[in-house]
Amino acid sequence: MDWIKEVEENVDWLSSIGADPAGGMTRLLYDENWLKAQHGLKDKFSELGMEASFDAVGNLFGRIEGSQFPNETILSGSHVDTVVNGGKYDGQYGIIAAYLAMKSLVEEHGQPLRSIEVVSLAEEEGSRFPYAFWGSKNLVKEARKEDVLDIADTDGVKFVDAMRQCGFDFDDEENMREDIKAFVEIHIEQGSVLETEGKSIGVVTSIVGQKRYNVTLKGQANHAGTTPMGYRKDAVYGFSKICSAAIDKAKAEGDPLVLTFGKVEPKPNTVNVVPGEVLFTVDCRHTDQAKLDQFTEQLEADMKAIAAEIGLEIDIDLWMSEPPVPMDKNIIALLEEAAKKSKANYRIIHSGAGHDSQIIAPRVPTGMIFVPSIQGISHNPAEATELNDLAEGVKMLAAALYELAYIA
Repeated sequence: MDWIKEVEENVDWLSSIGADPAGGMTRLLYDENWLKAQHGLKDKFSELGMEASFDAVGNLFGRIEGSQFPNETILSGSHVDTVVNGGKYDGQYGIIAAYLAMKSLVEEHGQPLRSIEVVSLAEEEGSRFPYAFWGSKNLVKEARKEDVLDIADTDGVKFVDAMRQCGFDFDDEENMREDIKAFVEIHIEQGSVLETEGKSIGVVTSIVGQKRYNVTLKGQANHAGTTPMGYRKDAVYGFSKICSAAIDKAKAEGDPLVLTFGKVEPKPNTVNVVPGEVLFTVDCRHTDQAKLDQFTEQLEADMKAIAAEIGLEIDIDLWMSEPPVPMDKNIIALLEEAAKKSKANYRIIHSGAGHDSQIIAPRVPTGMIFVPSIQGISHNPAEATELNDLAEGVKMLAAALYELAYIA
């Protein structure tokens, strides 16, 4: 198989569905482009001789039955949806890679001992509706109907109406499939570690845990010219002290901890008024739950202390607390051994972003493979990966699926 040619042609084909004239592409859950992409993939899977089918909510599967252990399934794939005006590799590369890996295995080795399936998961990004991981949460029966019954997109289209217009409905099955014995997802890194270190493959050990906060500091808005510095209750000053102290501590802690103050809204946000209020966000991530808890507990205490020192009120709302998700040790070892056998230029790495694998891993033995992202850019039309690296990723995935599905 000409790996580079196959990857390029298939990625370009799928990227054309939902292509944005301004660059990149937009393919949102249950929109016209989403439906066209899923049915196009279904046709492609069928042409390869796969048994192609949708589940109730629109996850697409392409299956090749195992000769000896048909009730043991090795699953690989990723999500078909994109962010608005996103890049051409996030999510869909994992679908194309799984499809091509299985195609090459069947051409070279024939029918597998265990069944193999490629999955095009319906949704991961949360780009259209205020709900994420709809595809993988339905796969593992974690999705709840009541969470989406009353939600709508920015145009007022209800989730339920959009789903039913595409021919899908809620999944009433209570029990998840028992035949899935392993899941392997390949994805672009969405960071710059692999490219910086000159590596073509990353073997992922875990997906970081995350804590996210909305924080409000309240002081007193007052005249910028007539309020002496010593009389001020300046909320921006309080924020600046909190931000500076916290980032210094995060740098001292070092990798893999990351800390981000991503959104800041001072009020009244005008040139001649001492700001009386600041709303800001905090995003903290780590692969170790105990260290994440320890750092954020100290962070909360520091924020309160700094606010008290300046005479500010503070409200800290921890609205997200997701634990780190380790990948399966046996699959990590299998991936690393496959990398060594093929003399791949690889390194062990963790994922700083969320993926469908974090939903599936607590229920099914799961592994992840990364390929480099040029300059770490993702969720952007400039998202890019060298074709050689994309091809290396498919070969690596094929090697892993061979070990899982073809070896007794």
